[in-house]
Amino acid sequence: MSTKRYTPPTGMNLAEWLDSRVATRATRKYDWNALKFQADYDPKYRRAQMRYVGTGATGVSTDSNTVQAEHFTFSTMILPMGAEGPLHLHEDAEEVFFVLRGKVRLIAELNGETWSLDVADRDLISWPVGVYRGVQNIGDEEALICVIIGSTKPETPNYPPDHPLSHIDRSKVSAH
Repeated sequence: MSTKRYTPPTGMNLAEWLDSRVATRATRKYDWNALKFQADYDPKYRRAQMRYVGTGATGVSTDSNTVQAEHFTFSTMILPMGAEGPLHLHEDAEEVFFVLRGKVRLIAELNGETWSLDVADRDLISWPVGVYRGVQNIGDEEALICVIIGSTKPETPNYPPDHPLSHIDRSKVSAH
C-alpha cells in the first residue's frame, strides 16, 4: 500500500497552508445576489448562499473569500419561510442537502415520476446525478441547509424544460 505524502504548496509553510484552508463564520457573508435572477422572476425563489469551499453551482464565478475547492464545494443556504429552491439537476456531480435548522420538503422528478419527503433538523439527502431536485421551506421559520456538491467547479444546473426559469437567459446574469 502506497502512502501519499501531502506537503504545503511551494512558498508556504504549514501554518500558512492550513490558515488558507480555514473559513470562519465571522468572515462569511450571505450572498442574496447569487440566485437573484430567480427571485426577480418570482419572490418565492429568494434565498441566500454562504460559501465556504469553492463557489458551488449558482453561477458565481469567483469568490476570493472561500477555501479553494479541490474535490467538492460546501456552502450553507438560507431558505426564508415559504421560499423554495426550484427543481434543477446537476449532470456532473451528486449534491447533498443537510438540514441544519427548519422543516423543508424535498421534491424530485425523473422521467415523469415525482417524489417528495418532509424532513427537518439533521436530516440529509444525497441527490444522485441527473435527477431533478428542489426544496421548499414548509416550516414556520427560515431554514438553514448545508449544501455539498461533489465537484470542484460544478456546471450550472438545468431546470426542467417546461419550467419558467429554463427560459431565462443566464448569460445576462451578472457574475459576482
